[in-house]
Amino acid sequence: MLRAVLADVIHYATSKQAAEDRMAELADLTRTYGGLAVVKTIQRRAKPDYATFVGKGKIKEIIDTQPLHQANVLVVNELLKPGQIFNLEEVLAPAKIKVWDRIDLILHIFDKHATSAEAKLQIELARLRHMGPRIYNLGAQLGRQRGGTGTRGGAGEGNTEVMKRHLREQERRILTKLEAYESQHVEQRKNRVRNKFKTVALVGYTNAGKTSLLNALTKRREYADDKLFATLETRIGELYLPELKTSVLLSDTIGFIQGLPPELVQAFRSTLSEAIHADLILHVIDATDPKTDMKIKVVEDILLELGLGDRPRIQVFNKLDDLEAELAHEPAAAYVSALTKVGLDQLRRLITSRLVPTPGKS
Repeated sequence: MLRAVLADVIHYATSKQAAEDRMAELADLTRTYGGLAVVKTIQRRAKPDYATFVGKGKIKEIIDTQPLHQANVLVVNELLKPGQIFNLEEVLAPAKIKVWDRIDLILHIFDKHATSAEAKLQIELARLRHMGPRIYNLGAQLGRQRGGTGTRGGAGEGNTEVMKRHLREQERRILTKLEAYESQHVEQRKNRVRNKFKTVALVGYTNAGKTSLLNALTKRREYADDKLFATLETRIGELYLPELKTSVLLSDTIGFIQGLPPELVQAFRSTLSEAIHADLILHVIDATDPKTDMKIKVVEDILLELGLGDRPRIQVFNKLDDLEAELAHEPAAAYVSALTKVGLDQLRRLITSRLVPTPGKS
């Protein structure tokens, strides 16, 4: 079983609540993977340690307490530089403690939960793009340790070039396979256009309740769980709109999370294609979450990154059944409970109004 030391480094200006929220999400990710957080440690520094991110004192503390906590992995709540990973692994190897950064943990979760061949390929691509710079740096580090200076012909540089070529070949192989899946998706979308099917996509921060909402609206029985990244593959159902006397296709896909590098988002473009090509986006929001504003911004930023900044969308505040206080209602938003089905009729009417062109407008 994974027994993790969770470590974060924050600036002195960061509030105590913001620091605790960051650590709580990392702990949730660890539980989602199936691990146990045996130690949680937050450091306040002007900037992370250049060599190891956490600094020598914190490393010594982790090693000294390892016999007590039996930790076998250090998870750092940030994207580590290749050199920092290398240095941490070197010093923690005698204690048999592996080193993961935040992205490593997320990729391990993806890998554990993926079931389709397409999702597994996308995870493999994301892992290659995440690990590549580390492998390049490893060759240079080894070259310096062996007395090389990084000059042409040195052992480190030679190893690095071999690894670069190997990784490029692996990436090309994966992209070729993903292109075949994308061709299938393109044909499916063409068929929908020919059949005049409108498409609506559910997006949102992970664990906002998108799959539960898909089930409630379409009467499907997809797996939904109160954990991060319960959904990795795209699910599609038919949503009947009484006022139009027709159905639209409603899709659910991977949830978003803060701190994902652009190359990881791009690696999942195939899975996100239903959202990218949808006529309307439903941005599902956990109404009970105290960090709603931050999570809304994370999702909106990723939508911008995907080129969806101007795509029509409706904000859907979910989990009203768990809400203790009243929300200030915006007329353009929907307020629902996927569990009790409160507000679903209003949501259907909003979807209908956004899919039907206003008279006089194209």
